[in-house]
Amino acid sequence: MEIMNNWNQFLTAQGARHLAAENAPDGTALATSVSPIADFGHSLTVPQLQEGFVAAITDQGLIGLTGDEAASFLHGQLTNDVEHLNQEQVRLAGYCTPKGRLLASFLMWRNATNIYLQLPRAIQPAIQKRLQMFVLRAKAKLHDASVDAANQVMLGLGGKQADAVLSAWFPALPAAPFSKVEHALGTLLRVADAFGSARYEWLTSAATARDVWPQLAEKLAKGGNDCWRLSEIHAGIPQITAATQEQFVPQMVNFELLGGVNFKKGCYPGQEIVARSQYLGKLKRRTTLVSIADASVVAGGELFAVSDPEQPCGMVVNAAPNGVGGFDALVEMKLGAIEEGSSAAGAVRYGSAQGAAVHFLPMPYVLDALDL
Repeated sequence: MEIMNNWNQFLTAQGARHLAAENAPDGTALATSVSPIADFGHSLTVPQLQEGFVAAITDQGLIGLTGDEAASFLHGQLTNDVEHLNQEQVRLAGYCTPKGRLLASFLMWRNATNIYLQLPRAIQPAIQKRLQMFVLRAKAKLHDASVDAANQVMLGLGGKQADAVLSAWFPALPAAPFSKVEHALGTLLRVADAFGSARYEWLTSAATARDVWPQLAEKLAKGGNDCWRLSEIHAGIPQITAATQEQFVPQMVNFELLGGVNFKKGCYPGQEIVARSQYLGKLKRRTTLVSIADASVVAGGELFAVSDPEQPCGMVVNAAPNGVGGFDALVEMKLGAIEEGSSAAGAVRYGSAQGAAVHFLPMPYVLDALDL
């Protein structure tokens, strides 16, 4: 944790503002002594992200697994295929309760010795402990990879200028979303595109991060966790936080559309319910992108249709300041409410039927006709 504190001190000297836990958009305190970096004086706007940005990501934890049976163990726990995950791939994966509700969502990749699961730092200890309970006699060991010196720092980059800037250090960038390259300066993950451009996570040592930060910040708009979360939201990528654990089956947050569920793999906790939801079409909910002119928006906050004001029609999955006084968010809602809100301004509101209007934005991918 000392290295991470030194990195945070460096960022503070660069003008970073720390986010008080009680003000976190995901409504949770971090289970760490390191307060997260919110921004560098102001929230970045979508046009700034489109042009090019670098984000200091300090609210994400990393679970590492080693051992001969690490892949087969995880394969039996998660919604996605782990056994066939190779060292060039990056995947999304979910961890469900026996009732099929998501306890966590992961960004997952591997190298020659480790499988890595990235998730919010606030829920990492409990999730890691729960996974450890099921290892039993499997030849697999879990550890907190957030404290590994080589993976200590996460930088997020995206927008039109990101490729050119990164090429100063990486002779070859990952060719497609959800792929990666290994380099002497760290691991470069290409995640889901946003704003028509590639986005990357660069995992490196604190020493390397301090060396490259001035050059990155000179050419790109600089931000913190708020900036990175806003880019994730506009990429349509949900992340389960403490505020939304056990609220959604994977399809409610579009996880199967994003390649986060493999329906051909073997059993895992909740698999029967997830499969039934897919093939019997019993759900009628999806997640979509919205903007809300209200500074109080948090993950877990409820949405209401004006036409049916007595009961909520949806819930905020993730939210981030949009730089113009409001929040952009991914919201899970009834399909009927999505249709109603998309066609009539002010038909859906935040907090109550009298709350701030919810403005629907185009999604970066098609919500297919599963009628979930």
